[in-house]
Amino acid sequence: MRNTCLKILVLLLLFHCQPIQNVKEKSYDLVIYGGTSAGIIAAIQAARMDHTAIIVVPEDRIGGVMSGGLGWSDIGEEETIGGLSLEFFKRVYQYYQQDSAWKFQAATDYKPYGNHVILESGIMWTFEPEVAKRIFEQMLSEEKDKIEIVYNERIDLKAGVTKENNVITSIKTESGKEYKGKYFIDASYEADLLAQAGVSYHVGRESSSTYNEELAGVLGPTIDVRQPKHLFGPGISPYDSTGNLLPGIQDVPMGNPGDGDHKIQAYNFRACLTTATENQIPIPKPENYDPLNYELLYRYIKKKDLKSIRDVITISPMPNYKTDINDGGHGSPFSTDYNGMNWDFPEGDYATRERIWTEHYNFTVGLFYFLGHDSRLPEEMRNEMLKYGLPKDEYTQYGNWTPQLYIRETRRMLGEHVLTQQDCQEDVSKPHSIGMASYGPDSHHVQRIVYENGEVVNEGNFLEPHKAYEIPMGVIMPKEEECANLLVPVCVSSSHIAFGSIRMEPVFMIMGQAAATIACLSQDNKMPLHQLKYEVIQNQLLKDKQKLKLNEVY
Repeated sequence: MRNTCLKILVLLLLFHCQPIQNVKEKSYDLVIYGGTSAGIIAAIQAARMDHTAIIVVPEDRIGGVMSGGLGWSDIGEEETIGGLSLEFFKRVYQYYQQDSAWKFQAATDYKPYGNHVILESGIMWTFEPEVAKRIFEQMLSEEKDKIEIVYNERIDLKAGVTKENNVITSIKTESGKEYKGKYFIDASYEADLLAQAGVSYHVGRESSSTYNEELAGVLGPTIDVRQPKHLFGPGISPYDSTGNLLPGIQDVPMGNPGDGDHKIQAYNFRACLTTATENQIPIPKPENYDPLNYELLYRYIKKKDLKSIRDVITISPMPNYKTDINDGGHGSPFSTDYNGMNWDFPEGDYATRERIWTEHYNFTVGLFYFLGHDSRLPEEMRNEMLKYGLPKDEYTQYGNWTPQLYIRETRRMLGEHVLTQQDCQEDVSKPHSIGMASYGPDSHHVQRIVYENGEVVNEGNFLEPHKAYEIPMGVIMPKEEECANLLVPVCVSSSHIAFGSIRMEPVFMIMGQAAATIACLSQDNKMPLHQLKYEVIQNQLLKDKQKLKLNEVY
């Protein structure tokens, strides 16, 4: 009897340990890969349209570069920003109306300038990193019944997408977890989902003949375009005492003007530092610090007799005496951009990308340390740099330094419509507009080389005037035969030239909202997204306060 009972117990345990096959696995209306501003806005839009969404975040922090230091927003012409993108900036304004928001600075002392002034209409374009993250989290929490978020789940770079014909059924992460959905959005900066799905894309610069773009391809130091920060000038040697090129100079051919290549514009960190002494940690000396890495900058500072760090770096003021530091200064050819050191990033595996992140970190923190401590520099320059430190209340779990590298460009989809320079500057009206953009075509430098006359030059930078244009729906849609249920609001279908305009974070949010709108309407109308009538999309976007047509704004 005892043996019989034991057998029954074992059989019962085995039965209960078996997977239950008839329980339906969870599936979402929308699976969003990437916790960038575009991914967050896409999830919120889906929830407000009564659809379920999950954001699969490769990192442990949301917001991308918006919560990673880029608080001096690249807004272009403010009149073009609408929908949830504009709602974000209105919430920034509302946050800073609270006395509690001003911990280290009086609100009346903070005076952003230019087109970043605080608007009486209730819009604020500048913000601290933690504030951006907090606002995104607040907006998501308001839709918590419809939105799930998972962190630290990176897509499997070898078998990350399952497709049936031209339809994605699920994505798989490195941990083995699988996320199923009806529609998918690749909102990452790297476009790994897009690549795994077999969608066509391009990396690098097209030739000038590819799309008949005058700015395309290698520019060269003598091309007559606006190419600031490119000349070091005569008398600055590119070589060290042994005759080798100084660090940071690529020993590669520049390329022929107008030719395409696989090189991409530089990355950097949008550094959040502070001058508030009570909220400050000294900038550390990197373990592998070598002043030789900044010898070229030292020679430039000496040659030009520079006295201020603002001649080297661009410092934009954030609330509470914080900064958004960017490349450039007053035309300095050596700044926070790590020219040419990111070419392997777009197609690199995770180890390659982490190496590039670390190299950029060491370079940037080393640059600040050099400006503050190298005894060869003018005393006033060193003292000015030493007024800045890491903020105690930012990035507290990351050593007070942003984990987000400013990834300006990686892969670019080749979709239903390839945006070109002409779309941004000439053919600015589109029949199927999903929003507007306005930032002038812009690229940071691509390489630093020794030119044929022996001078050190940077190559690849341009910045055109701002001009508003309508965004065609096809830039976020793959070709139907390649994938019928994917939308891409970040690594959009664009040439290198046009991507330099459309890549701004407020526009990523605009396109993220449009991507979710199209996916939800496709489900509601039981119509494939490529066959959905534009009028249906247009009506929903206008209902949700998106700005679509130039003649409605100007």
